[in-house]
Amino acid sequence: MKQLIECVPNFSEGRDLSIIKQITDVIESVNGIRLLNVDPGYATNRTVVTFVGEPEQVVDAAFRAIQRASELIDMRYHKGEHPRFGATDVCPFIPVSDITMEETIEYARLLAKRVGNQLNIPVYCYEFAAFEEKRQSLASCRAGEYEGLAEKMKTAEWQPDFGPSTFNERSGATAIGARNFLIAYNVNLNTTSVRLANSIAFDIREAGRIKREGDPITGKIIVDEHGEPVRIPGTLKKVRAIGWFIKEYGIAQISINLTDITTTSVHQAFDEVCERAHDRGIRVTGSELIGMIPLQAMLDAGKYFLQKQHRSVGIPDHEIIRIAVKSLGLDELAPFDPDKRIIEYFLKDKGSKLIDLSLTDFVHETASDSPAPGGGSVAAYVGAMGVALGSMVANLTSHKRGCDDRWEEFSVWAEKGKVIYEELLKLVDKDTEAFNQIMEAFKLSKETPVEIAARKSAIQAATKNAIEIPFRVMQISYDSMEIIEAMAEIGNPNSVTDAGVGALCAVTAVSGAYLNVLVNAKSFNDQEAIQTIMNEAGTIEVQAKNRCEKIQSIVRKKLDI
Repeated sequence: MKQLIECVPNFSEGRDLSIIKQITDVIESVNGIRLLNVDPGYATNRTVVTFVGEPEQVVDAAFRAIQRASELIDMRYHKGEHPRFGATDVCPFIPVSDITMEETIEYARLLAKRVGNQLNIPVYCYEFAAFEEKRQSLASCRAGEYEGLAEKMKTAEWQPDFGPSTFNERSGATAIGARNFLIAYNVNLNTTSVRLANSIAFDIREAGRIKREGDPITGKIIVDEHGEPVRIPGTLKKVRAIGWFIKEYGIAQISINLTDITTTSVHQAFDEVCERAHDRGIRVTGSELIGMIPLQAMLDAGKYFLQKQHRSVGIPDHEIIRIAVKSLGLDELAPFDPDKRIIEYFLKDKGSKLIDLSLTDFVHETASDSPAPGGGSVAAYVGAMGVALGSMVANLTSHKRGCDDRWEEFSVWAEKGKVIYEELLKLVDKDTEAFNQIMEAFKLSKETPVEIAARKSAIQAATKNAIEIPFRVMQISYDSMEIIEAMAEIGNPNSVTDAGVGALCAVTAVSGAYLNVLVNAKSFNDQEAIQTIMNEAGTIEVQAKNRCEKIQSIVRKKLDI
């Protein structure tokens, strides 16, 4: 999975669409960036742009956008209802997949430094990227807005983190930060009562409700010693919520902002609303996702509901997502298309990989006069099929009659298998890519001594990669035999032959990948550097063959032959 960061810059222009277009054009000019949404607001005179890509691409696109905004937007003439203090008012980075918050913070600060140094715009780092606690709050950084910025910057405590410490009259200042993914999410109720919907919203939102004497609606507000209203906190952290009536659907909804899904997830919010609604005689009928959602959030939801049913979570992702959609009722008001609503699926290059081919097309591609895909890719694919059979036996056994008290044990085995077959599927394409890299290296020019040396180095680097990939296929295909052996021993007896076939696939993958290790090792000059790999590869093949024989003995014994 690629590292992906979402960026949601807010620009202080929402009325002149030509200016907005020029800014989004420079964002889209960066290769690999996908523009997800552009939302201009006339009254706020502000546009929220959402795009996503790999970290370096996002930093580049964000910089270009901030630079173009500084050229096109003059804050001296800006008026709007929304708080703001700069042409690019705020620019948060949000980790989406395969990247930590710590890594995201570093990229946010890298952008902040570049904007400050190269564009001479004062930059304040906020939220997780803040260097001090008082700057974590965007509201604190932006207090006083553009009109108060000049005086604010004269104080020692509000010197910018990057860029000049003097007021930039044209561009103002920019807040650059890192935050968790925010999800806008509505829960549907079988009522038209906004009062009841609000009551549920106050139950769950972090801010809760104001405490009153007697009647919770009309009673006198209770205040503390400072004269501030006392609040009864809600049950969910990092959640904002309100009730409203949607005329289009004829129902009331709980409108929820999940500001940190690592603290409160979609499924946790849904279940809490269900419980609070039930207390009031109301039924939740479904829910509605606004915008897009990270893949992991949907997988977490699907696994949560599967576990509540005592079902295995070691099933393919598309099945887990289907369970999530049905359990949350995300398709009640409109169809839910994962390819359009899940960020990673939306960004995926459709049909560009071998593993995206149909079985028939994969066979035809292998049989063609092209040397790739070859034995290495086929070995990885066979290994994936072998461990998939092991996962299948685990999944079947997990909900077999009489195994109710062991469903979790078999779910763990199935999930272990899923991790392995997903990696092997990636290695199908990586093996072919490795072969192609060798071919490209051989095509490099060799007319000068420098070119000859560069070509030789490129060939050796590509060859080393072509050794390491089938070696990895050997390692994890052998690891999969632990799962397959367990399923032969304790899995559903009716599926024992599936475990037997899985073992044969696994040992074929190991031996097939070993042949690719050997053939590429012959072309690698530094034999000492790969000796450890070669020794371990030979050992793995012997162990795999022995383990396969052991599994076949278990299978034959259970078949009584």
